[in-house]
Amino acid sequence: MPTKPGIAEYLMEAAGLGVFMLSACLCATLLEDPSSSLRILAASSLSDPFVRRVVMGIAMGLTAVGIFYSPWAKRSGAHINPAVTLTFWRLGRIGSVDAAAYAAFQFLGGTLGVLVAAAISGPGIADPHVRYAATVPGADGVLVALAAEVAITFVMMSSVLVASSSARLQPYGGLVCAALLALFIVFESPLSGTSLNPARTFASAAVSGVWTDFWIYFVAPPLGMLAAAELYTRFLRNADGSTFETRIELETRSILAADPVTAD
Repeated sequence: MPTKPGIAEYLMEAAGLGVFMLSACLCATLLEDPSSSLRILAASSLSDPFVRRVVMGIAMGLTAVGIFYSPWAKRSGAHINPAVTLTFWRLGRIGSVDAAAYAAFQFLGGTLGVLVAAAISGPGIADPHVRYAATVPGADGVLVALAAEVAITFVMMSSVLVASSSARLQPYGGLVCAALLALFIVFESPLSGTSLNPARTFASAAVSGVWTDFWIYFVAPPLGMLAAAELYTRFLRNADGSTFETRIELETRSILAADPVTAD
């Protein structure tokens, strides 16, 4: 039976993004701080930025898998992203009050995750090469970063919608999202830092003080994900001929979990 979210689910959303940010900051410190023990031990192997992005992508992909398939994810839906929650609200998969609470706790949890990482990692996390895993536009500039963020969030949400609306594909949705995240980190991060998530960028910025072109990461993820939802509801149809919009009126599902999250 569907479950109505409450404080427990809100805390699970906070914990989910908190764990993600803890992993992101610790991995970024180990890989990007030139004085880290890992960089010293594997100096020749990790001298190439591409190799470091591959390692980071694998690490964060595995982190995402752990979060998406955790018992908590089956209860909260594992949004861990205000842009995802906003899109699911637009589709009627979560009510207004719960959506606002999810987003608030995602911002809180992500920021706490960065603070915990700072306490664990020491001064290395503040190194100019790390900056608390802050996301900023790359050398190609603001417009490229904006377009890249819209594109990767569009692809990510399209994958989520396809997987979460199919009983056959749903068990693999988390793996698809994790694989996409890893690929984006490897190939797209030089353009925008691969945020995908306003709360993720806010968490790093709030602790580091790095607010460079912060607006991009508040505008692009919702824009890309809402565009994916509009395309899916307007133009794609299920095997039975019904539109996706009709289907979600009958069956509401969370992002990856088998148990749905109901609207208010």
